[in-house]
Amino acid sequence: MVKKMEEFNQELLDFLKKGTCAYTCIEDIKNTLLDNDYVELKESEDWDIQSGKYFVIRSDASLIAFNIDKQFKEAFNIVCTHCDTPTFVIKPNPDYYEHGYLKLNIAPYGGILNYGFMDRPLGIAGRIIIKDKKTLEKKIIDLKDTVAVIPSLAIHQNDSANTNLDLNSQMDLTPIVSLRENYNLESLIKDKIEIEKLEDFDLYLYNNEENYIINNEFILSPRIDNLTCTYATLKAFLNNFNDKINVFTVFNSEEIGSNTCEGADSDFLVDTLKRICNCLDMPSSQVFANSFIVSADNTHARHPSHNEKADYTNTPNLDGGLLIIKETNGTTTSVTGAIFRMICDKLKVKWSYYTSRNDLTSGATQAGASLKHLSINSLDIGLPMLAMHSSMELIGIQDTYILYQVLEEFYQTKFYFKDTKIIFN
Repeated sequence: MVKKMEEFNQELLDFLKKGTCAYTCIEDIKNTLLDNDYVELKESEDWDIQSGKYFVIRSDASLIAFNIDKQFKEAFNIVCTHCDTPTFVIKPNPDYYEHGYLKLNIAPYGGILNYGFMDRPLGIAGRIIIKDKKTLEKKIIDLKDTVAVIPSLAIHQNDSANTNLDLNSQMDLTPIVSLRENYNLESLIKDKIEIEKLEDFDLYLYNNEENYIINNEFILSPRIDNLTCTYATLKAFLNNFNDKINVFTVFNSEEIGSNTCEGADSDFLVDTLKRICNCLDMPSSQVFANSFIVSADNTHARHPSHNEKADYTNTPNLDGGLLIIKETNGTTTSVTGAIFRMICDKLKVKWSYYTSRNDLTSGATQAGASLKHLSINSLDIGLPMLAMHSSMELIGIQDTYILYQVLEEFYQTKFYFKDTKIIFN
């Protein structure tokens, strides 16, 4: 097991490095699915699906993959994650030259930990629109190199920096990219990528630092929330068939409320599931009643210096294993929690419940947003981590591998709801 976990974590580090924004993450997942003989479907085209392996992408930033066994039953096993991470989005008309520096006008994306992004090497990735005569073309880009930095104010000029670091998101979090006045974002992109004219863009800054395994116990990396859960689910899903239809869903926009056309609060999942039902001549309401959705996201570990932020009985340390998240604003029930505990116990892996303190706000889940549009038995799970929403986050080395094992077993498990019983085959 140790060797397999080591190999898994090395691949995880590569995935974390490449998933610099939602667009590049989905492009990487798409390539993995194609390499494993999945067929891409288009929402704008007719679907002719039978047994096999398929996926569909919406708005270049969300993806739903599914596989169908030849002897499928009328039910879905679904796991949903998200691929966006807290960072900075580049505003329109971003370039301005001031006090001898070329700066970028940016806005925080999601609830970022402000000071965690200062003095870091920053790259740029996302989607650009290129104009060629009468044609507009979309292109996913990652400039790879470090191209910007947000310099902090030195302690000599800010004597309260170590006692009251109150950063202004408009003034203190401005990245600089050059000393040249006649330079701009388009010039920066053209220096790295061959394009004619930049018509528009959805671009993000990202931490371009390396990731690390520390003392063979911790993983320190950008984008742990939530690419660790995304990668574990992808690995568990690939080529894993059941007599239920297995579904792997990756949403964009979770960090900003999921309310975009490709977010969990959109019709992407429910439309896709209904479309599968129509293609296979299955009654959707009946299928949904027999289905199960798991929302996999990260949550907070007990902090080594702030135990007062933990709940009395339900906050684990790092390497606490899989967490069954049972919050009052979540989707986990005693039924769905018991089902997942049985899967964990069968594998003899670590698991525990997670709840937050009553006086601290807990986040919503992708399943919770999706259930506004369809009714399916649901569960929220996650992994314990530290420094959530900083530019570098920390997780235990065992936890993501445990999540992978449990989700692989979930995708293989045959269980059905019958009257007051859940029957496992």
